[in-house]
Amino acid sequence: MHELITPGGIIANLKASSKKQALQELARKAAEVTGQHERAIFDVLLERERLGTTGVGHGIAIPHGKLSSLDRVYGLFARLERPIDFDAIDEQPVDLMFLLLAPEQAGADHLKALARVSRLLRDSSVCDKLRGCDKADAIYALLTETEASNAA
Repeated sequence: MHELITPGGIIANLKASSKKQALQELARKAAEVTGQHERAIFDVLLERERLGTTGVGHGIAIPHGKLSSLDRVYGLFARLERPIDFDAIDEQPVDLMFLLLAPEQAGADHLKALARVSRLLRDSSVCDKLRGCDKADAIYALLTETEASNAA
């Protein structure tokens, strides 16, 4: 997870009242982290949502997309201050979001990153801990340490 996400890629208390606003805020933060244009990131995320929601259930969304100008896979994590409607598959509001952005040619790397994030967030005890954290450094530690201990 260390190669996916940096401490700067964590939003501990995202304020958003809608899916669109949450994606805009994530795109803004992703632009800072990746050096890409905020609008290009936002457009890619909206396009992906049109294909089907990335709200995977249990309060979790994993928005993702590909940009040809990226050099590697980037991850960002946001804990929402208040759950929002995200058209999730279980119709539950979303309060944990993990954004993945990959180069156009990433192929398997993109899918592997998606699988790792999905595996991590399927662990309800990890999600409970993430929901209880309101400091970016604590969230970062949780995301990176949990995977390390699960791999051992």
